[in-house]
Amino acid sequence: MADECTVSVMAGVCRKNSKIHVKQNDDGMTVTITIESDCPMVSKNPIPTDIIAWEEVGAPFDQSKVYAWASENIRHTACPVPCCIIKGIEVASGLGLKKNPEISIE
Repeated sequence: MADECTVSVMAGVCRKNSKIHVKQNDDGMTVTITIESDCPMVSKNPIPTDIIAWEEVGAPFDQSKVYAWASENIRHTACPVPCCIIKGIEVASGLGLKKNPEISIE
């Protein structure tokens, strides 16, 4: 089990970089997420602190705390940061393998 991970994201045309740090808490259920970002939309409000990893990873989009946070803070729907936060939660909590996602536009 990983218990922590860092996900680095260069979002695309905006060239904004984000570094997402996810650490599983001692209770083995919740995670702490911190984000360093060049993007003012990503960095202006902290991500919720009461995220239970297995609930978040399995939540429908409309019930995800991460996507609710993104809806309130990020105005670009195609931003990959929310997805990368979820991937970080998966890895840090042992619910997913450490494998890079990839997006290619041709």
